[in-house]
Amino acid sequence: MKGADIGVGWVDQMGNVYFQDRHAFANQRPVFDNTTIDWFALQGREANGWTAIQFKRLLDTCDVMDVPIKSGTNNLIFAYGLVDPIPSGSNGEISYHEDRHGLRILPLRSYANPPSEDEFAGLDYFEFRLNNYVIPSADTTYHCKIHKAPNNYAVKRHAIGHKTIVEPANIDLIHHLLMYECDSTAQFDDNNLPDSPCDEIYSQLVACSSNIATGWAVGGDYMVEFPKEAGYPVGGNFSIKYYMVQMHYDNPNQYSNRTDSSGIRFYIGKELRQYDLGYLTLGTDSSAIALAIPPKVERFIVDSYCSADATMNFPEEGITIISAFPHTHLQGQTVWTKLIRNKTAVQYLFNAETYDFNYQYENRLPQRLKLYRGDELATRCVYNTMNKNVITLGGERTKDEMCLHMMTYYPRMENMYGCMMTHNRETWQSMMNTSSSPFSYGKLQEWLLNLTWTPERAVQWQELYNTASRLLIYGASPNHQYSIMPSLPKYQDLKPVPCTKGQAVSQTTTMRG
Repeated sequence: MKGADIGVGWVDQMGNVYFQDRHAFANQRPVFDNTTIDWFALQGREANGWTAIQFKRLLDTCDVMDVPIKSGTNNLIFAYGLVDPIPSGSNGEISYHEDRHGLRILPLRSYANPPSEDEFAGLDYFEFRLNNYVIPSADTTYHCKIHKAPNNYAVKRHAIGHKTIVEPANIDLIHHLLMYECDSTAQFDDNNLPDSPCDEIYSQLVACSSNIATGWAVGGDYMVEFPKEAGYPVGGNFSIKYYMVQMHYDNPNQYSNRTDSSGIRFYIGKELRQYDLGYLTLGTDSSAIALAIPPKVERFIVDSYCSADATMNFPEEGITIISAFPHTHLQGQTVWTKLIRNKTAVQYLFNAETYDFNYQYENRLPQRLKLYRGDELATRCVYNTMNKNVITLGGERTKDEMCLHMMTYYPRMENMYGCMMTHNRETWQSMMNTSSSPFSYGKLQEWLLNLTWTPERAVQWQELYNTASRLLIYGASPNHQYSIMPSLPKYQDLKPVPCTKGQAVSQTTTMRG
């Protein structure tokens, strides 16, 4: 708890509520904050052995003895004692909590506050699940299963929420689940739908491997509720007839004889809502062509850019962003996307300034954001590879890397699922001093893995990522559009905002103990 900003509260026998602002300089009794008092009790009660206190503090108090509540994941510690401080009053001294303590990691500024499953009781639902799949003992497995869309809805209906079903016995192995919408070219034998490790049936999955719909990753909430005005369409004349669910199993201990029936369930609302939901993915391609991150670098930056040409696919009335799901693997530290208008940054779509691979949440935006045709979107992923001795390449294994930022929005676009970047192949051929045709992805990987790294080369590599030509891929499968960018566009960035208490935003948090 060293360095922790701590609020201590209790309710005495007379019903008086007390709250103290404290700070931990070491793993010992936290001291009173002697700078400014920034934690304030709003109300509290105690009954039947339970204490509940509502309190507030500013997101950033400008106090050196307080910890800013940043956008992204926040580490929360909690503990409780069995008796009130002595003497019971504003200067009461607390006793040691012993083993009565715990930890939660939450995105305090964007927590979606998922509903109880009871909220969907009595509703119809459909689900896409595995059926006692035997998890391979390999280090990493990607399993893909094609599902036919439910055909028992003659007219369009709306799913109003979904639940990720992760079997408790396998929670240590399931890294993430992604659901893709197969495009209109997909054709399958409904009596023999593909259901195997993805690499083994790759040629059958081409129509189902580009258009990401929704997903879940390790540490995230299992329940998601959509806003009252929008739902995910299903049935009737909805164009999507097949889906692919991709399960990523991370099994470093190579356990065997595990079976799994995890998947995802959608709850069908009783009434049609105003808008259809859609999903838009930003960032980079997950390959070595896009991501090659040197070792022993504290802060390596990978930028991507969604241009005005791409957003001309937006509807004339624009789209409304409601939530963001940032995703990298182990080396990722920060993921953000900024809205750019007239070559000027206007605001963040979402800023996962403190990203944690082990706690990947769908972040509900505090205020919904409208995007229009001609808007541009700058996405950045920041990596720390100080614990690595070899290069980290883009890829699907947990020890590989990704740079994705997935947005949920409405109204749904049928022609726009993603806006992603990768390096030009010519850039890599020039670096490798080769002009061989066709381009060999295997030779690129081999060349990258055999590089010898020095601090000077790592600096040069960052400069390459800052200046190299890019290929922008946007739209929807099977009709992706492509655009070459000689360099990343320049824009006037957001100005740093100095910490000023009068400008800080307050946040109310409820604590129960």
